[in-house]
Amino acid sequence: MTAAEIAAHLGGHVVGDGSIPLKGFAPADSARRGDLTFAENEEYFARAARSEASAILVDGIAGETDKVLIRVPKARVAFARTLNLFFPEPAVVPGVHLSAVIASSARIDPTAQIGPHCVIGERVQIGPQCVLHGGNHLGVDSVLGEGTRLFPNVVLYARTQIGKRVAIHAGSVVGSDGFGYVFDRGAHQKVPQVGNVVIHDDVEIGASVTIDRGALGSTVIGKGTKIDNLVQIAHNVVIGEHCIVVAQVGIAGSTKLGNYVTLAGQVGLAGHLKIGNQVTVAAQSGVK
Repeated sequence: MTAAEIAAHLGGHVVGDGSIPLKGFAPADSARRGDLTFAENEEYFARAARSEASAILVDGIAGETDKVLIRVPKARVAFARTLNLFFPEPAVVPGVHLSAVIASSARIDPTAQIGPHCVIGERVQIGPQCVLHGGNHLGVDSVLGEGTRLFPNVVLYARTQIGKRVAIHAGSVVGSDGFGYVFDRGAHQKVPQVGNVVIHDDVEIGASVTIDRGALGSTVIGKGTKIDNLVQIAHNVVIGEHCIVVAQVGIAGSTKLGNYVTLAGQVGLAGHLKIGNQVTVAAQSGVK
């Protein structure tokens, strides 16, 4: 791609030779001739100007350089969009691996990709362009919306409902039993967990995350929410839209989060709380 083509994709403009070809995207420290690099502040710009890169992606930063500049409204947003140009997601390869075990009542769109050693239960529905990378287990009556990707060894318990363009990374478990017991006659008696988990569109869930199903009703993850690795979400939690939940957060049962909430690393929320919209809870805080 040329600098001009990239600028057009990003809604920016070129300062210098727009016809220069750019074949890679790299940080300034390792950029080579033909690479595009990125600068979001003056320090980064100085490093980029000294690098071997052929062009720099910038927003309002000004400085002396003989390199081609691609000026954009927001450099970090453009950085993310440009990475998708140079490193696109692998294409979906439709088909079902011979080692997969699929119930006769399951419905799999012909454009989906089912990898090795997947187990797909009764009445499961898998939509167009879905990818199961391998070792995935989908419990009965689960649903995957269009473009959803399950990385290796993700497990969905029965009746899990997942929307479109959801990504769940390796080793995560969705829909396991909530931690519910009553103390009776000297022992902890299990409260049956008969609900499910509902995950809305454009959610991304990191590796080794556990999301418990509801005791009654649903545990819900709202549209556009992003969950980091090693997070525990308990039964009947409701997380709103476009929230950020950072690594090692724990959310106890029946707590509700509004929209655009940020929980920083190792935050702990007690049960039955209500957190409003646009709230940020700083790292290692406890809320009860």
